[in-house]
This record gives sequence, C-alpha cells and structure tokens, in this order.
Amino acid sequence: MLIDSTYPKSFASDNHAGVHPTILEAMTAANHGDAPAYGGDRWTSTFEHHIKETFGPEAEGFAVLNGAGANMVGLAPMLGRYDAIVCADTAHIATHETGAAERLLGTKLLTTPTADGKLRPQDVTARLSTLGSHHEPQPRVVSISQVTELGTCYSPEEIAALADTAHAAGLLLHMDGARLANAAAHLNTSLGAITTEVGVDIFSFGGTKNGALAAEAVIVLSPSLAHAIPFLRRQSLQLASKMRFISAQLSALLTHDLWRHNASHANQMATRLANGVADLPGITIAYPVQSNAVFATLPKAATAALLNRYLFHYWDEAAGTVRWMTAFDTTPDHVDDFLDVIRKSLVIP
Repeated sequence: MLIDSTYPKSFASDNHAGVHPTILEAMTAANHGDAPAYGGDRWTSTFEHHIKETFGPEAEGFAVLNGAGANMVGLAPMLGRYDAIVCADTAHIATHETGAAERLLGTKLLTTPTADGKLRPQDVTARLSTLGSHHEPQPRVVSISQVTELGTCYSPEEIAALADTAHAAGLLLHMDGARLANAAAHLNTSLGAITTEVGVDIFSFGGTKNGALAAEAVIVLSPSLAHAIPFLRRQSLQLASKMRFISAQLSALLTHDLWRHNASHANQMATRLANGVADLPGITIAYPVQSNAVFATLPKAATAALLNRYLFHYWDEAAGTVRWMTAFDTTPDHVDDFLDVIRKSLVIP
C-alpha cells in the first residue's frame, strides 16, 4: 500500500511519521551559511554539551545516521576477534539488521529465548560456562533493547542487575536505545536513570523514531571505550559530512525535554488503542503495553479486512498476532477512527 494524504494514518511503524516541526525548525536554523564538515561545527559542539548534561560529565556522544549503524559502531569497540554477544532472540541485531553484526563485526550472537523480550541475569550466567575455552566464542557483551522488540521496558533495577552480572564476569553491557525515549517516558524516569546510573557501558539514543529525520547517537559511558569510536564511525560509513544537520536535530530533542513530550504522546496513543480493543471479542493483547507498540492477536479474516484500509504488520502470522505502532503525530482521532474500523472488521463472516 502506498501512503499519502489519501490514506489513513499508518500504524505500521513510528518510522512512517514525518518530522516534528521543532526539529525541522532546528534544521532550518542550521541551514545558513557555511560550517566546518564532519562535526567541526558549533551545532555538534552544542549536541555534545547536551549529552554531558543529560548523561553525565564522562559521557561522550557521537552523532550517526541510523539505528543499525549506531548498533554496529557502539558494539565494535567492545569486541575482540573471538568474542560473542549475548542477546535475546528477538533482538534487532539478531533479526532485522541482515546479519550486520556477524558480517561487519565478525562476532557470534548467542541468542536466548525470552517470554517478553527481556534478558534476565540467569540468561547471562547460563552462557558463561564457555569462558576460557579456546574451542568456543567468548561471551564479551550483553546487548539489550530498551524498548524491547516486544514493546516491553526494562526497569532501572532490571538493568542494574544485568550490568552487575555482566561486569562481575568481565563482560560489558550494551543497549540498543532506538526507543529509549519511550522507555523513559513509560517509567517516568530521566534518560540517565536507565543508562548512566545503572551501569550501561555503551548505548544508542534514537531520534528517528521520535520525530527526527535521520538522527541517532552512540553514547559512550566507559571512558576507555570512547577513543575508538571516531575511527569506527568513519570506517562504518556513519560519519556525516554535513553533521550539523544531524546534531541540530538531536539537540532539539534534548532541549526542553522534547524527547519526552514526543515519546509520552506516542505511548499514550498506544494505551488508548489497547484500551479500545481490550473488551472486543476475538482480540487479545499479546504483551504488556509499555511503550508505543500494541501487539494484538485477532481473527485472520478481521486482519485481512483491516489491511485493506490501514497499513500495519503481522508479527506472528501463524498465531494471528499483529503489531500496531503509534508515533508523536498520532492523534486521538487517528486512534478512534482505527478502532471504529477494527470493530467493523470483527463482524465479517
């Protein structure tokens, strides 16, 4: 289905949304005159200052172009040639990055099944029996997603427990934070409370899914790992020449908590949608709604009818589970119109 003004609001992905007006204004403001390339501009200096304000004085921020690139750049300095990554089997690095970790980093992914997308300390310790064996890839990094690919959120206590377990075994903790803002909004915490304060070593901070155009950041909290990032960013084709336009977007998100405003609104729209289908016959919510994602299982005939009107994705077609995503620009009317079509679809013979 093509998406334009003649089609209803998409519920397929927050990537389908446009750019927040404040972020467009920030880009326009940066579009005057010349500026040094590759991050030597004042907008990038401002962004780097915002990172330290938000995540602590030792935090180093590096602007990149996209989420998969942020993961590769962030993971690279944490791994040796024979090292492996422990992650959930639903992790984005394991499922939707076309084998980038294996191909570009030459690493082994030690995936673990989970009920809700979240690793537990015991999932990490179960992988540690091979440490020291030269016949096996060596676990070196624990990678978690916040928000998870199932829409669930790690609490600060859960992240701290994973960090403690990883660090005690000599491992590092990486976080895919493509929807970090949505997690902090749901948990009603600061961004630092689920990163800096709980032992994360490197993480990504996603902007694209939260109202930006093409703007992500790699944030390094362990000073010993920061030196390699500029070289790895360049080698990984994630160094933007006109970086001022990326940095301006990220700064806009971190100014006056625009990140929280956008993420909270998207989360609220997902809750509105989930509440709207909660009592409808034939529909069940597959996972707790803790972000801007709703996973619902419904009759396949109803799904087929809905897909004729709206764009969204199957998550598990065999089970009849779909994923509905909301965004910063999803309105209550968008949700209510979608709910009306859902109700009508359920009466199809």
